[in-house]
Amino acid sequence: MARFLHTKQLPGLERGTWRRLVLFCCAMAGFIYFLKAQLHQRAAGEKPFVTYLSTASGKKVDPLINVTSWGAPIVWGDREESQLRRMEFADKGVTTGLAVFVIGKYSHYLQKFIVSAERYFLEGQAVTYYILTDNLRGIPNLSLRTGRKLKALYIAERPEWVHLSRTRMSLLSSSIKEFIKNEVDYLFCMDVDQVFINRVGAEILGDLVATFHPVYFNRPHYTFPYETTLDSKAYVEDSEGDYYYTSELYGGLCSEIYELALLCSQFIIQDMEMSYHAFLFEESYLNRFFINKRPSRILSPEYSWWDAPETSNIQVKRILSLQRGCFQDSESKGANCYST
Repeated sequence: MARFLHTKQLPGLERGTWRRLVLFCCAMAGFIYFLKAQLHQRAAGEKPFVTYLSTASGKKVDPLINVTSWGAPIVWGDREESQLRRMEFADKGVTTGLAVFVIGKYSHYLQKFIVSAERYFLEGQAVTYYILTDNLRGIPNLSLRTGRKLKALYIAERPEWVHLSRTRMSLLSSSIKEFIKNEVDYLFCMDVDQVFINRVGAEILGDLVATFHPVYFNRPHYTFPYETTLDSKAYVEDSEGDYYYTSELYGGLCSEIYELALLCSQFIIQDMEMSYHAFLFEESYLNRFFINKRPSRILSPEYSWWDAPETSNIQVKRILSLQRGCFQDSESKGANCYST
C-alpha cells in the first residue's frame, strides 16, 4: 500500500496515451448506447428517416417518412423524388390498368370514380379501367380521354359484401390470368367508393406498391390490427411487420399483382376450409403478404384518406373514401360531403 502511494507519476507521453485510451473508451460506450437506443426504437415500432413539418403557428404535424429501413421510397406527391419520377415515365409509353369491383349497390359510386380518375389519375398516360361487375347494364356511358379504355368483366352476383370479401382475391387473380395480364404493364386495385381529389401521377408506379392505412400511419406497432388467431393464414406474430397497409389501394407490375392475388386467395381458401375468416377480411391477408414480401414502394396517406379524428394530419389529400366525411376539391375549392 505504501509502495502504491509513493509511485511516481506517469511521464508526459504515457499520460497522453492514457488520456487517449480513456477518451476512446468513452466514445465507444456512447456509440454502443446509441445503437441500443436505435434497436429499442425499432422494437417499439418507430420509423426511420423522418422529416418533421411545422405549421405557420409552429405546431408540429405528422412527420414525412422518406424511405423505409429496407430502402423502399415512401411517396409524397409534391416532393422532388415524385416530380423526377413523373418526368422519368413521361415518354416511356407504359400502360396501366385500374381495377375495381362494382357489385350490387356499389354501382352508384362508379360514375364519380371514373370521372375523378379521368381528371386526376395518370394524366397523359394510357389507362384501362377494368370494371368487375355483376351488372353489365349498369356501366355508365362515359366520354374518356385519348388513350383511355373501359372494359367491363362479368362476375357472378355476390349478394352480400362479406361473401364478396372472401372471393374478391380469387376473382381478381383469375381476371388477371384470363384477360388483363397481356394488356397492361402495371395494375392498381382500388375500392370503387373513392374519388381522386388531387393529382395522382407516375410517382405511384413501382414493382410492388402498398399504401399506408391513414388511421395507423405513424402509430406504434402494437396498435396495428394484425390477425391474432394463431391458426389463420393471416396470423402475424408480435415480432413481425413493419407498417399497416390499407386494402383500398395497392398495385404494381401486373405479374406481381397476380402473385399477390393468387397467394391471398389461397390463404383465404385455406382459412375457409376450417370455417374461419380473418378479422379484417382481405386486408388482413394483404398485410400478411406484405410481411412475406415487402413492397418496393409505399404510398403515403395522401393516397388513402378520410376526414376523421383518428386519421393522419397531412397537408395534401389525393384520394378520399366517400363513405367517410367531407373533402375540399382542389380546383373548384368547394366543400363536398358524402355519406352512405
